[in-house]
Amino acid sequence: MTASSDIGVYLVTDGVLADRHGTGVLGVVRAAVDAGVRFVQVRDKESSARDLLALTVAVADAVGTRATVVVDDRLDVALVARRDGHRVAGVHLGQSDLPVEAARAVLGPDAHVGLTANTPAHLDVVAGLPRGTVDLLGVGVVHPTTTKADHPPALGHDGFARIAGLARPTGVPCVAIGGVGLDDVAPLRAAGAAGVAVVSGICAAADPGAAAAALVDAWGTR
Repeated sequence: MTASSDIGVYLVTDGVLADRHGTGVLGVVRAAVDAGVRFVQVRDKESSARDLLALTVAVADAVGTRATVVVDDRLDVALVARRDGHRVAGVHLGQSDLPVEAARAVLGPDAHVGLTANTPAHLDVVAGLPRGTVDLLGVGVVHPTTTKADHPPALGHDGFARIAGLARPTGVPCVAIGGVGLDDVAPLRAAGAAGVAVVSGICAAADPGAAAAALVDAWGTR
C-alpha cells in the first residue's frame, strides 16, 4: 500500500484517556473523523487480543471509508479483522515487534505497514528494505510524553527535521509523534512531517471533536 505524502492529523487511541470524560474510544474516534481526521491507529497495550480485536472492528465499522484504520503492534489482530472483511488497513510496528518484512509478507502488497523509527540506524535499515515494505514512519518522540513511559530522548523540532531528512531518500513519509500539540503543527510540517500523530491532545480533551478540528485546521487539510 502506498502511503499518501499528506497524512495530516493521525489519531492514536488511548482508552484510559478517552474514558476520562465518558467519551470512550469509539466516541473519540467518531468525533475526530467527523472533524476531518483521516488516519486512526487503534492502540491498547493492556487489553487481551480478543478485546483489542473487538475494539478494532468497532472502530473500523464506525468510520467506514472515511478514515484509514490500523492496529498498533498486533499483526494477529489486523489479520483476523481483515480476514473477516473489516476495513482494517494493516499495522503499525515498533522496533521490538515482528519484522516489517514478515508483516508485509503475510499482509500482502495492498495492506499498510507502518514502523516506528527515531535514529539514523533505524533509517539505514529502512533504506535497505525493498521499496514498498514500509508505508509510513512514526518519528519521535517530539516532546516528552506520559502516554509512552519508555520513550527515547525527545527529538524536538530540529531533531525531527534531521530524521525526516535522512528518511527522504527512502521515499517513506514521516509522521511526528510524542507530545504533539496545536503549536507544533506548523513547525513540524515545515520540518518535513507528512502528518502529526496525536494521542492526549484529542483523547484527553473534554471536546475531542473540537480539539481534532483545531489540529486539522492548523494542518490545513479542510
